[in-house]
Amino acid sequence: MSELTQDRLPESGRISAAESVDGGTTHKQSTAPNGRRPRHTGILLVILGAVFMALLDATVVNVATPTMRTDLDTTGSALQLIVSGYTISYAALLITGARLGARHGFRAVFLAGLATFTLASFGCGLAPGAGVLIAARVVQGIGAGLMVPQIYSLIQLTFEGPARARALSLYAAVIAVAVVVGQVAGGLLVSADLFGTGWRPVFLINVPVGLALLAAAVRLLPAGAPPSAKGLDLPGLVTLTATLLLLVVPLVLGHEQHWPLWTTLCLIGAVPMGVVFVLVERGVARRGGAPLVPGRVLRSKDLVCGAAALFFGMAGYAGFLFSFSQHLQSGLGESATRAGLAFAPLALGVATGSLTWQKLPARWHLPMIAAACALAAAGYLGIGWTLRTGGHGGLVLPALQLLWGLGLGYTTSPLLTLALSRIDPADASDASGVLTTVPQLAQVVGVAAYGSVFLALADRPGTADAGAPSAVASAQALYATALPVAAGALLGALALLPLLRTRR
Repeated sequence: MSELTQDRLPESGRISAAESVDGGTTHKQSTAPNGRRPRHTGILLVILGAVFMALLDATVVNVATPTMRTDLDTTGSALQLIVSGYTISYAALLITGARLGARHGFRAVFLAGLATFTLASFGCGLAPGAGVLIAARVVQGIGAGLMVPQIYSLIQLTFEGPARARALSLYAAVIAVAVVVGQVAGGLLVSADLFGTGWRPVFLINVPVGLALLAAAVRLLPAGAPPSAKGLDLPGLVTLTATLLLLVVPLVLGHEQHWPLWTTLCLIGAVPMGVVFVLVERGVARRGGAPLVPGRVLRSKDLVCGAAALFFGMAGYAGFLFSFSQHLQSGLGESATRAGLAFAPLALGVATGSLTWQKLPARWHLPMIAAACALAAAGYLGIGWTLRTGGHGGLVLPALQLLWGLGLGYTTSPLLTLALSRIDPADASDASGVLTTVPQLAQVVGVAAYGSVFLALADRPGTADAGAPSAVASAQALYATALPVAAGALLGALALLPLLRTRR
């Protein structure tokens, strides 16, 4: 294994979560009830298929919104809630979902989340109006919030050593590729207009897939007990959820509604509410309870630095992907399907980086992550510079997208391994909740912040043409957006400096 998963904690003598499984601490939980080891390939296909479906659903609906607006005769705000209701409930429940998995069993909570997600998808596909669709999307997010946090824990219980690192690499690749595939799939399904159903197959496709995954999960997932059964910490759940909602809701809805006063007040209020959450957690710990996020988890330098770098990386990725997609469709007039297919080199780069980083010597892994952040920054700047005059970029554009994807692939996968490298097995579920929340919040923040920069510049007075920005104005807005995105990627590299200094 790499040094990212083998290091010991010198001050306490505890071994990492990865080592404890290798050493047999939790190995018994990766054995099927009949005494045989579970079929790891089947388990991986089930859990990665479920997370792919959940993450794809966060983006697949975007290209269907024009058809929804016409079919449901709804307002722009309601349309925004259809898109964002899923993300809000998903992000708010991720840490809660991790704790429920630790309390009631990762397999049981995974199955409950998958069933909820599948049923809600059916409700979305049959929704008669915007109100029902919004409610069903929120329930979809609840299902995903229960299901996705169990992925890390199920990987921990099932895989050992290099196999676990490969599983985490595949998981990271799925996270990044699902966003790209979602745009393509949405365009294809809406354009097909199957049986005159318009946008509804975007949701209904989840039903047969979800049922198949449920049948396979019941048969394949290990039924071992969770590593711990901690209390639920209801005060922590309430204050954390309030903090996340105060942050996420205005970021998602602010630009659509031109940043009214309530959005500013909510963003300001998120700070004191976050302080309240910290105080509540400290009080729970002093009373001998089980805080939602144990202080010792956040004292892990690997987790904090890795999560910070992951936040910057995923925020830039989501924000630039959103802006780039808008430029292709609104600025250059590409169809949703063609715009989605244009991101194939990006997906190839992400998959290549995610699946090959382990082949490098272990001592190179941390410097590799920092260099990959810089590589992604170069990709952002290169794409912005190449397209700045309003052209299509020619053959240079796919090469730059591949560069961007490689930078992301060599960053995201090893960061997931790094962040978990010194987490005690008893804290695996809490660390999983943190790590699944960080990318989701990063994507919301990235789209809100970087997307607002792009939209504000592309929609300046005098730059619009027939209700859409001109190609040149859109291209210049994309280039201007690439500058802060690249700076954010470099901040991700700087977040790793404390680890680079201690691991020389």
